[in-house]
Amino acid sequence: MRISIEEKQTLVARYRAGESVAEICADSGVARSTFYTWIKPYTVTMTDSGHAVSQQAFIKMKQKLQKLEKKIEILQKVNCTVSAPLQEKLQELAKLHGQYSVHALCEALCVSRGTFYNHIFRRKEVTAYDKRRAEMKEHIQAAFDESQQRFGANKIAAVLADCGVRTSPKYVAELMREMGLQSVSIHSERDYQKSERLAKKQNILQCQFKVDDPNRVLVSDITCFKVNGKYLYICVILDLFSRKVVAHRVSPKNSTYLVTSTFRQVYRNRNEPQQLMFHSDQGPQYTSNTFRKLLRINKVVQSFSKSSRPHDNAVAESFFASMKREEIYRTQYCSERQFMQSVDTYIEFYNTKRPHSTLNYRTPDRFELLHAQRKERTG
Repeated sequence: MRISIEEKQTLVARYRAGESVAEICADSGVARSTFYTWIKPYTVTMTDSGHAVSQQAFIKMKQKLQKLEKKIEILQKVNCTVSAPLQEKLQELAKLHGQYSVHALCEALCVSRGTFYNHIFRRKEVTAYDKRRAEMKEHIQAAFDESQQRFGANKIAAVLADCGVRTSPKYVAELMREMGLQSVSIHSERDYQKSERLAKKQNILQCQFKVDDPNRVLVSDITCFKVNGKYLYICVILDLFSRKVVAHRVSPKNSTYLVTSTFRQVYRNRNEPQQLMFHSDQGPQYTSNTFRKLLRINKVVQSFSKSSRPHDNAVAESFFASMKREEIYRTQYCSERQFMQSVDTYIEFYNTKRPHSTLNYRTPDRFELLHAQRKERTG
């Protein structure tokens, strides 16, 4: 017989209310030995804030609180932070050795107990050694500051040698790690390349989904659907002005070619528009060198949604949601051919017959036609 936590708590509550163990066990069919094991864990204790918790949970909370208070007390007494160099932390903890447990000391400053014990047992023997290290750190800091943080261990060792302080690059590197010193040259190229990559993937569109003219902003996305155990991928490109699907393709491969061929289709069909922006997510097809080169050649500005921000590409996402809800999820497909015909049929319906709330309940085709007529009258 499996008894839930709520049922256990109810039985214990009956016991606390005055019922005998014999009565409760006879009524519930629970063995007395089992019931006795429940009494302590499910005894309710009231906290200062008025919350009821089990005695077992209360004890754990109390122990956790005491541990946290001890940690705060230690951190208030030491003259360094958790991010300080290791030797500095060891020296501070050594001052409190004997006042607190080694476990509490080491946990407070994130130092392994083995390292701390090694420091305690050796510190009397290495006083002169520590002094030499401290002096060397001063030399290193001076050389590092003089170079405006440009020099690494090798160059600092060479500078010190010129000043009559002989040491090895390896020793300088060790002390620099302890001191938290790092040459700007170590990661500068990587950081620069990273910043360049980020700059190249900027969200230029910035969720500005209202456009004054067609052929100014295209948005694109890819989704997939399983037909007879095989995934088929659909790439669509919409004109943000009219929400019209201006190009689409279905393919068994989610490849760069799927995106490039779809773009070439729309670029050709829309008479190679100028001053065009293309917005998508950061999928590998859209960020591939092949596709980005294609856009550059045609002088198309590329914009990207931020990672894990689907609402940055809400128009394309919304189209797929409508297509799945209104067409794909309502049909049992027997073949890839039937699926592709279904996609073609729905997109034709979407462009020519489906009113769009953003377009004052006009269809995308009708919206573009009315815009063209207004341009003719005013032009």
